[in-house]
This record gives sequence, C-alpha cells and structure tokens, in this order.
Amino acid sequence: MEKMLLALWQAVPTGNIKQYQLAELLGLSSKQTTRLLRKWSGEGWFTFTPGRGRGNTSHIKWHKNVEDVYEQQLTQLIEEQSIEAAGKYLLFGWSPEIKQRLMHKFRSNFGYVQSDSDKMIIPRKYPLLTLHPLYAADVHSANMVATVYSRLVSVNERGHVSPELAHSWDLTPTKLRLYLRKEVNFHDGSILTADDVVDCLERLRMHVSYMALWKPVTAIKTLSPHALEISFPGGCSYCLQMLGMINASIYKESPFQPIGSGSFFVEENHESKTILKAFGNYFKERPLLDTVEFIQVPEDFDFAYRSSANDKTEETFQVESDSGFGVVILNAFRDSPIHRQEVRDYVHYAIAKHRHKISLFHPRAMANHQSCLIGQQDQPYSLPLPKQPQIEQPLVIKSANYTNGATRWLKEALESEGIPVEIQWLSFQDKLMDTKEDQTADLFVHGEVFEMNQNFSFFHFLSNGYSPLAAIMKSQPQFGNYMQQYADTAFKEWTALNLKIEQELIRSSIMLPLYYEKRQIPFSVDLMNISISHFGYVDFSKLWVRPVIEE
Repeated sequence: MEKMLLALWQAVPTGNIKQYQLAELLGLSSKQTTRLLRKWSGEGWFTFTPGRGRGNTSHIKWHKNVEDVYEQQLTQLIEEQSIEAAGKYLLFGWSPEIKQRLMHKFRSNFGYVQSDSDKMIIPRKYPLLTLHPLYAADVHSANMVATVYSRLVSVNERGHVSPELAHSWDLTPTKLRLYLRKEVNFHDGSILTADDVVDCLERLRMHVSYMALWKPVTAIKTLSPHALEISFPGGCSYCLQMLGMINASIYKESPFQPIGSGSFFVEENHESKTILKAFGNYFKERPLLDTVEFIQVPEDFDFAYRSSANDKTEETFQVESDSGFGVVILNAFRDSPIHRQEVRDYVHYAIAKHRHKISLFHPRAMANHQSCLIGQQDQPYSLPLPKQPQIEQPLVIKSANYTNGATRWLKEALESEGIPVEIQWLSFQDKLMDTKEDQTADLFVHGEVFEMNQNFSFFHFLSNGYSPLAAIMKSQPQFGNYMQQYADTAFKEWTALNLKIEQELIRSSIMLPLYYEKRQIPFSVDLMNISISHFGYVDFSKLWVRPVIEE
C-alpha cells in the first residue's frame, strides 16, 4: 500500500490534468512523478496519457478504486498479522467513512490479551521522544521513565515521602544522609551502589535545566557502598521532595540507553512500537502484567482500557484524571509594548473578559478564573476596567500545536478588544527546546501537567528549564529571591507561599490562569487495581485482570 497513490486517488478523478499539477500534488520532481505514474500504470491502477509537448494537458483514467482495494488489504492485515504492521497504514489519508470502519477493526485488537502471558496493548498517539530521565520534559516520556526507572523516595499527591531505593534517611537543616536498600538489581543484572546514585545525582545537579532547582546543594558524596550524603549548608527544605521527581530517577549510563531498576524494562523501542517487559528481579512487588506494548496510532484514535480484545460490548466505567492547566505568560521584560504595565493590564483584562469562552476552542478545558493551584482559591479574582492603551505594533504570541485551540481563542479575544497580534507556531519538540532566556515573543500559551504533588510541582514549574515562565524569571535578578524563599520555608507551609507568589505574578500581569483540563479514561469493569500515577497516567505495575477459570 502506498500513501501517495491513495492521495492521488483522493484528489484526482478520471479526466484531464497537467503533469506539473500531479507533481505539485505529490510533492515530487517532474522526473520522480513520471517514474511513479509509469509504475502505477503498469500495475493496472489507471491509464495515463501524457500531453504532447511541454505544458500540454495529460489524461488519467482510473481502472480500480484504490481506497476500496486498500481497505480490503488493510482489513486482512489487521486480522492476520500484528497491529504494529497495520498501524502505520492508519496514518494514510482515508476518507472519513472508511477510516471509521478501519479504526473500529483496529481498536478491537487493543486491550488485555491473555495467552501464555498477560499482555496489555495500548495505542500511542504521539512518538516517544526520550527514555532518558534527564530529558523527559513531556508527559509521555516522563510516564515511561516513571515505569522503567526507580527513585530514591516517592512523593504522593499529599506530599508524603516514602522509601523507594532508599530504605531510610537522616535529615538535618544542612544535610541529608540516605541509606540504600541492599541487592537492588539494575535491568542488566548489576547491583545498585551508592556510587551509582552519586554519579546520577551529580549529572542531574549540573544539568542546565535543573541547576536552579539544585542550587542549594553544594556536595553529594558516597559514605559507604549503601550510604550517601547530600549537603546544603544554606538550607534546602525541599531536598527530599526533589529526590522523588521523575527527573531524579536513578539509572546507570550505557552506550545505548540508560539502564534502570524499575518494575518494567525496555525490550524494544522504535518509532512505531515500544515494548515493556516485567522485571522479574524488581526490588518491590513484581508487576502482574507480563508485557505492555505501545503501538503508534493516529491522533484521533479513540481508546478504552479493555480486558478483552474480542468483546465489543464489554461494559466500561470512567476514571477521571487531571490533565493539567493552561496559562498565558506575558514577557514583561521584552523591549516591546508588553514591557509597559498598562499594556499588560489591558491584555489581562481582555483575557479575563473572554476566558469563559475557552471551551468553545478547547473542548476539554474548563475556564479557570481563580488559581493554578486546584482547590486553594475559592473566589475568582476581580479586575478594574483599564483604559485602552496605544499599541504601536502587533504582540507576538508563541505557541505549540498542542495548545492550538487555546491559542486561537487568545487571538480572537485580544483582537476583539483592539489588540493586534501575530502567532509564531512551534512544533511540540521545538517548544520543549525553546528555553533560552532571551525569548522573542510577547505572549506564551503554555500547558502544564503536574507530576504528582501540587505544591512541589508548582515550584518546579516556576524554576525548571522547560517553562517559558522559568526562562523569563531567570533573566531577571529580582526573581532570584523566590527560590530562596522556598529553600528557607518548611515544605508544609508551601501552599501559602505558592499562593503568595502566584498572586504577585497575576497582580503584575505576568502569569494569568486560563483553564483546567481533565480527561475521562474508560476502563473495562474487570480490570483490577486501577490507580493513577505520575502525570495522570495509569500505574501499569499494579494493573491486573482476574482470569476466567472454568469450573
């Protein structure tokens, strides 16, 4: 099956057409187009009669319905071979009716499969960008990192710290001493030591994206094969919570990819598929699933976590998961009109006035008139009506494709209030890498998903290297005292500190709450022990299905 032939069938009916138009449609040179036309004609798809002389009209006569033939071929492929082999063809430009039929057939192959082993096959809408803890800046990569690697401690949504690789610790105002579990296996069979942990944490501490977060730490050293010490003479109230982050996962470097010690190891990983296998020597309880496979599918693919691939009538129930929040960030320190307080306040007014309409552009978004900290601010904040300022040039909005709906809403809201704008679009990956302090935009539409604990995640959002707000704050010395406030404040008092700093950013029209986002995940009723882990994803290490046992 060839994507270009299907595209040609969709776009060009039997009749006259110029050959250069075919080349433009296919995005090929004239010579490449001629070669393909001869090939397809020889295969009997159509008869192509080239025009006599340069630029004259040619004629194409179709003999087969390409889409019907391809649908039959793909249906057979889905039924007889792996869904991985079939998955790439779903990305072709099918007509809506046929795509729906194919998706239905394809969907029935996902879910829980029990044969010689227990397997969960899951669709993946976006490519896996990385499996390295240091570079996992998107939620898909971070969730995979959470499954493959372990951390020294774990931190739940309430901020409670519990042992993981470290079985215990001694904490003083200036140092943290950690005691490691013995005989913890990496996936390659080697044993975890304190030296491995120190090497890993030193790489994290010196990484440009996390240097601000780790600034209070001055030294990390091995004390014995199973003990290490982290020093912070000026205090670091959040040291334990910092060790529970996904990016603080412990790994061992190798020539191919880092080696973890988590509940699953990576058996196979490429563009169309990732396979995780249960790690039999996991230091905690071995997963009940044997294999989890992630297969690449189109972005509009609909999926429920099912326990039977063949039972299409199986009952499901919904589990609600937080999918984060959206904000508009104003680059108050750029040499442009956005530097003026009256301009930012008027933009703020326009956003607040039109925020209730955000769900018209982004269906899962719920307008947020209060705070990014869910449940901590009961009343919407109010704004006085400002005078409309003179804005001499369009304000530049920088946004990634994943916030397309919110960005279109923002453009319409600002223009309806007389504020001229233009948009700079970035790919998702380019947006992650756009962390330089000299940001060339006035406004940013940014989506954020909290890792687990809201208080620590908000602090990380302010300070980490992947947030445009963090880049802006790093460029201004007056924001340096924020980080010191966190280092000096007991973690149990962080809610009040977070609200105070958020209110300062809102009052200065620098960061403006826009929306909350939740998603409803359908699960088959006989999937057991469902729990939501990091970044709102399912914890595969606990999931299982009660087997059907014949009496």
